[in-house]
Amino acid sequence: MSKSYPPEMHSAEHILNQTMVRMFNKGRSFSAHIEKKKSKCDYRFDRELTLDETAEIETRVNNIINMDMEITEDFLTREEADKFVSLEKLPEDAGDTVRIIKIGDYDICPCRGEHVKSTKEIGEFKIISTGFENGILRIRFKVA
Repeated sequence: MSKSYPPEMHSAEHILNQTMVRMFNKGRSFSAHIEKKKSKCDYRFDRELTLDETAEIETRVNNIINMDMEITEDFLTREEADKFVSLEKLPEDAGDTVRIIKIGDYDICPCRGEHVKSTKEIGEFKIISTGFENGILRIRFKVA
């Protein structure tokens, strides 16, 4: 079953998540709210981001978007998928087949949402604001 998210925004979320993993090694977001006008991702973190870090995240995400990477899907058994991706967020009753979304060679993860076919379709990524409270870093963003 596919979740109904705006494909551009949802694809941007995947790129943001991988960028956060690569920059800070603290994992993907544990909570996300994806909408057409603006979205947010929450990360387990130990502090607020600096202005330079926020700008660097934006730059890195937009660089990936501008690379015009193909976004593809594969269907693997749980056992096969477990070799490549974390299945910890996958519900126990999700079945034996796992849908895997790949963004070029940049990101790979299980997902049931809609995506664009190429990163170039996303548009410009912009961080609207960030906030930190009680061990949670929230990043609010939009695409245009």
